[in-house]
Amino acid sequence: MINALQILRDRIAEFESTLPGGEYRVPSLWIQDSPEGESLSQVHPVTFFREAIDNILSRESEAPEMQASSGEWTKDAVVYNIFTRLTTAWDHDGDGRIALDDLEGGLRETGTFLKSIAILPYLKSLGINTLHLLPVTAIGQDGNKGSLGSPYAIRNPYKLDDRLCEPFHELGVESEYAAFVEAAHHLGMRVVMEFVFRTASKDSDWILDHPNWFYWIDAEIPDRSEEQPEGYGNPQFSEDELQVINQRVRRHDHSSLPPPGMAYRNMFHDMPMEIVQEGDRYIGLLEDGKRLRIPGAFADWPPDDVQPPWNDVTYLKLYDHSSFNYIAYNTIRIYDSRLTQIDNENRGLWNTIINIIPHYQKNFGIDGVMIDMGHALPKRLKQSIVDRARKVDPDFAFWEENFAISVKSRQEGYNATVGYLWTDEHIPEKLREFLTMLESQDVPVPFFATPEMHNTPRAAKRECGMAFSRLSLVVNAFLPAVLFLHQGYELGETFPVNTGLGFTPEDIAELPSHTLPLFSESALSWTNDQQMSALVARIIAIRRIWHDIVVNPSKNTIKVFETTNPRVLCFVRQSLDGTRAVAVLANTNCTGAEQADVWLDAQYDILTDEISAAEVGKNDQEAYSLSLEPGQCMVFELRTPKVEIEEFTP
Repeated sequence: MINALQILRDRIAEFESTLPGGEYRVPSLWIQDSPEGESLSQVHPVTFFREAIDNILSRESEAPEMQASSGEWTKDAVVYNIFTRLTTAWDHDGDGRIALDDLEGGLRETGTFLKSIAILPYLKSLGINTLHLLPVTAIGQDGNKGSLGSPYAIRNPYKLDDRLCEPFHELGVESEYAAFVEAAHHLGMRVVMEFVFRTASKDSDWILDHPNWFYWIDAEIPDRSEEQPEGYGNPQFSEDELQVINQRVRRHDHSSLPPPGMAYRNMFHDMPMEIVQEGDRYIGLLEDGKRLRIPGAFADWPPDDVQPPWNDVTYLKLYDHSSFNYIAYNTIRIYDSRLTQIDNENRGLWNTIINIIPHYQKNFGIDGVMIDMGHALPKRLKQSIVDRARKVDPDFAFWEENFAISVKSRQEGYNATVGYLWTDEHIPEKLREFLTMLESQDVPVPFFATPEMHNTPRAAKRECGMAFSRLSLVVNAFLPAVLFLHQGYELGETFPVNTGLGFTPEDIAELPSHTLPLFSESALSWTNDQQMSALVARIIAIRRIWHDIVVNPSKNTIKVFETTNPRVLCFVRQSLDGTRAVAVLANTNCTGAEQADVWLDAQYDILTDEISAAEVGKNDQEAYSLSLEPGQCMVFELRTPKVEIEEFTP
C-alpha cells in the first residue's frame, strides 16, 4: 500500500475537531519533547496521533543502515521485540485498568499499530533498527485462555487481528498495519513478523473448506486429566519403546518408528462428512451420526513429555496417509520416512502455507520472518517457504526459534537463531562458559543476545533486578550476536508475558496462565523510575563504534581474560589484524562491590570507561586495577582513535 502513512494521517486529522479529548494520558516516553521529570502526559488523543505521524513524515526518509543479500543484514540488526497489544497498551483514562471495551470516540486501551507508530521515534532514539513482532494475525476462540487468547492460536494467518487498530478512524487494521510498516521503513527500520506454520486454532477459518487439513477424534473423548486419565493427550509409550525411539532418533533413522498404541490411534477418525458450528467449536459428523472434534496440540518432543494438551491450538495435517492418521512425534516432528513421501504431502495445505509470507511481502513490504518451531517442519516444506519468499525479495531474512546455535540453521537458509544465552546469562559460571565457547569456535549463525524471551522470567525479576539488566545489556552489546531487546526490558519490566520456560512449579502456581499478558490485557511499566532507556541508547551508540568487530563471528576476534577476582569477567573484542580492540569488564556480583586487577594488551597507561568516563590506571604490577559497583560494567578502548558518542534524548 503506497502512502499508507499519509492516508492514515489525513484521515486522523479529519477527527481532530470532532472527537472528544477527555482524559487521555500517555507515558511521557512516547512523546519526543515531553516535559522533563514527568512520567505521564495528558494529550488530546487525535492531536497526539496526528503529531506523531507528522513528526515521522517531517524527517528525511532513511534507507536501512545495513545492506546485504539473502537476509544477511540480520547480523547488523539491533532488534526491539513488540507484542503489539501489550507493548502500547495503557490505562489512558486513569481508571486503574486496561479496558477491553472501546473508550469514548472509538479509542482502545489495548495496544494498536497506531500507538506503535507513535513510539517508533522513541525506539529509533534508542538505536533500534529492526522490529520483531510477535504474531499479529486473527486469533481463534475455541479453548482460549484469558480475556484475549494467545496470539499463537492463529485462526487465519492471512488476516490481521482486528483488535490491533484504533476503531475511530474506520480505515481498518490492514490500513493501520500498512502505515506502521511504512513508518518504520521511513525511519530506516526493518520489520520482521513471526509465524507458526504447523499449528492453527481449533476453530480455524480453514476447517469448513478443508477438513482434510486437520485431525479429528471422537467428540465424546475428554482431554486427559487426573479425573480422566484415559482421555486424550500426548500418546503414552513404554520404557522399551522410548529407548527404541530415542536410539533411532539419535541415529537419524526414521524408518519404522514405533507408533502409539492402538487404543490411542483408535481415537482418531477420517475427516467428517459434514461440519456444524456449536458456539466457538466445530463439530464433525460422520455418516453414521458419530460426532467428531478437533483435538488440541501438545508438546511433541520428547515423546514422554508430561505437559497437558494445549487447548487453544491443534496440529495441521501436513501429510495425509491412512496408516498415520494420528498426532504423535512421528507424524508432526520426527517424521516417519514412510510418511514423508511426496505423494503423501497435503499439497493444498502446503501451497497455502507457502504463500503466507509472500502475501505480507506484497501487501505490506515486510522484511523478514521468525518461524516458530521451524526446525520441526518437513524439510521440503521449509525449503519451499524460504525459496518462495526469496523469489519475491532476495534480501528477505529468516530467523529460527531454535535454542541451538548450529551450522544446520545456516544450511537450512536461516540468518539467525534464538540460541540459548537466555538460559545461561543470569548464572555467572555459565556466562563465563558461554564466553569461553565463543573464544574457542566460530559462531556458525548469529544468535540472539538477550537475557529474556516472552516465555521466560524477565531480566529485572532475576535475583539482582535492574543491576542484572544493566550488566546483561553491556555484555550482550559486545557479543558476536544480534542484540535483541524484548519489550519492556529497558523499562525494568518484571511481569512475565508467559511462564513457558525457566519457571518453577511455585512460580507457575502464583502466575495462572489466564492472568498473563500472552492471554489477557496488560500494560508495560512505562512510568518505572528505574528504567534504563538512556543507558540503552548510550551502549548501542558505543557498540556502533565497534560494529565491524562486534558482529564478526570469528573466534579470533574474542579473547577471555582472567582477572584476580573470579566474580569479575573480562573479554576483549579485537580486529583480526590486532590494530583495534575494546575490552568489556563486568562485576557479576550484583549485590556487592568488587575489586580486580587485569592485565590487558593496551596502548594506554590510563583507560577511560566509555560508559561513565571514569579513569583506570596501572598498578605496580603493570595491571589495571578496577573497583566496580554491584553489577557494574566498564568498556575500555584499548587500541583505536576515540569517536564522539551522540547522547540519548527521550
